[in-house]
Amino acid sequence: MVENRPLLTFLTHLILILGVLVVAFPVYVAFIASTHEPGEFVRGVMPLLPGDNFWATYSQMLGDGWQVAGAPPVWLMLGNSTIMALTIAIGKVAISILSAFAIVYFRFRFRLLAFWIIFITLMLPVEVRIIPTYAVVADLGMLNSYAGLTLPLIASATATFLFRQFFMTVPEELMEASRVDGAGPMKFFKDILLPVSITNIAALFVIMFIYGWVQYLWPLLVTTDEDFYTIVLGIKRLMASSDRVPAWNLVMATVTLAMVPPVLVVLLMQKLFVKGLTETEK
Repeated sequence: MVENRPLLTFLTHLILILGVLVVAFPVYVAFIASTHEPGEFVRGVMPLLPGDNFWATYSQMLGDGWQVAGAPPVWLMLGNSTIMALTIAIGKVAISILSAFAIVYFRFRFRLLAFWIIFITLMLPVEVRIIPTYAVVADLGMLNSYAGLTLPLIASATATFLFRQFFMTVPEELMEASRVDGAGPMKFFKDILLPVSITNIAALFVIMFIYGWVQYLWPLLVTTDEDFYTIVLGIKRLMASSDRVPAWNLVMATVTLAMVPPVLVVLLMQKLFVKGLTETEK
């Protein structure tokens, strides 16, 4: 039985409300700034109510972009970022779960060595190996392509480690029962391991989707064609101004639109995401 403490309940809710305000207020300011004239943002006194330029600003960014800054339409950049994030998330989950399945359930020489080699790659993120990775991608002719954007980021030692740790908690009786029923390895994987791994897959998918969505350095290197710009790269192009003042209303409109897909992914997969992070036993 949980003891009812009104003061503690009040303080808990107060801290939660303050936390929400701290997180949500910058988002609200970005939205408000996107509905005003560009000069309103730099006058020192920021309005707290929406302006009259909502439709004009958002229709311009969604429809034509801002060619002066070299930024294509936002819908194109959102599409590129979505393709990149989905490919990275699905690829990381698929490769990692199969790798963990092989390491845990197959007996072969140097099995642990293979796992530790995968695990050591955690110390070699793309920023560390970016020059040789770029050279390989360029030699294969994958610059300015979705393959070049996604393939170098598609493997994940973290996800492999997490799936391995989870598979090691699955009772061996399930594997023995499947063998008695005549099920092969892949049938055991498809009919037993995948269903009990749904929450873990969902949690990793959300994390990896956001990881792919916020990539900046790698898309900056491998894309020079505006047709392959991602939304994060587009925001940087809007803000990069050497001989002009940035149109902050357009920048903030792009920032606001860039937040929508990740937020939708988190909301749609919230229950599975929380379960995947909190459940330790099946």
